[in-house]
Amino acid sequence: MSLPMRRTAEHREPASRPVRQAIGFEQVTCTFAGKTAGKKGGGQTYTAIRDVTLAINEGEFVSIIGPTGCGKSTLLNVTAGLMRPSSGRVTIFGQELPQGALNRDASYLFQVDALMPWKNAEDNVAAGLIFNGTPKAEALEVARDWLVRVGLHGHGHKYPHQMSGGMRKRAGLAQALALDPRILLMDEPFSALDIQTRQLMENELLQIWATDRKSVMFVTHDLEEAIALSDRVVVLSAGPATHPIAEFEIDLERPREVAEIRMTQRFLQLHAAIWDVLRGEVLKSYARTRS
Repeated sequence: MSLPMRRTAEHREPASRPVRQAIGFEQVTCTFAGKTAGKKGGGQTYTAIRDVTLAINEGEFVSIIGPTGCGKSTLLNVTAGLMRPSSGRVTIFGQELPQGALNRDASYLFQVDALMPWKNAEDNVAAGLIFNGTPKAEALEVARDWLVRVGLHGHGHKYPHQMSGGMRKRAGLAQALALDPRILLMDEPFSALDIQTRQLMENELLQIWATDRKSVMFVTHDLEEAIALSDRVVVLSAGPATHPIAEFEIDLERPREVAEIRMTQRFLQLHAAIWDVLRGEVLKSYARTRS
């Protein structure tokens, strides 16, 4: 199987500005104690990821894809500082992330809504800024600006229960980006949306990303979504002891319209090449759930 081409000149950094690594995993392993571990007679442990070495560069959009339950979210949690690796080293812009420390350079967009139900959209978006010490009036001004940028102009007064699923995802995206993070961590953020709303959100995400090129680690089960959004797709093995088994450069031109790009010949070639690797891991995972 021939791998896709290296990235085109459009995506390369200027020669005067060397590529800088935003996120680095060096032989990272995460092992968890089983329910009976520590009791008399011992107990089994579960290794979610093993010896993971992975790099995401500054301004790069990288999608992580693999079978269900293979440890994709574990990678995000370790990057965010929410989970401590059992061994190995995690670096953020060249500096090691201390054990037990949160990654202050990252915002995290979860699969489920993280909006506070007792606050309206405007206050939800401003909450992180206020918590970090930004004066309330300034934080609300930033929140209003971001609500406009994600297509929620005029909806800042609405509470989460008054918004559709797509509106809540837009508010969550504004909430994450209002903090102006250098890294954006995304855990299947659009998986619960209908296909039309999902494609709208994917296009809006790409438009926002294009303005300042955050470093993005995007976890998804959807191979088409991964290809349409990303500069690079990393395929993980079936769990346990998940690790990267292949990387694919996505040499599709930008800017992209996700519905249109999926009909191009190059997209189909990339999809076939990645699925050729991913399919075997999906089958392994499926077989394990039935055994």
